[in-house]
Amino acid sequence: MVGNYKVITLCGSTRFKDEFMEAQKRLTLEGNIVISVGLFGHSGDHEVWENMDEGTLTATKEMLDDMHKRKIDMADEIFVINVGGYIGESTRSEIEYAKMTGKAIRYLHP
Repeated sequence: MVGNYKVITLCGSTRFKDEFMEAQKRLTLEGNIVISVGLFGHSGDHEVWENMDEGTLTATKEMLDDMHKRKIDMADEIFVINVGGYIGESTRSEIEYAKMTGKAIRYLHP
């Protein structure tokens, strides 16, 4: 089957790894191309941060935030993983960026 698939970037706190994985599977099975986070710094993947000095840590977090905005650029819409209505500072900035760039925005929890 060849189709015209919508591209969706997942946004939200990486503490919600299970919800990210569930949304990724569901949205994929609905016929979407799903772009997700590269690592789950708040719910696993702790080894990524373990031996970083403060400067490298800050630069890495800035790079990951910028990368995620590039992922939003590639998408038709974003899907916000807002478990219990939680939206942190980084996710809030991603939502604002998506609005500025005219992307559709959907939420796990209205």
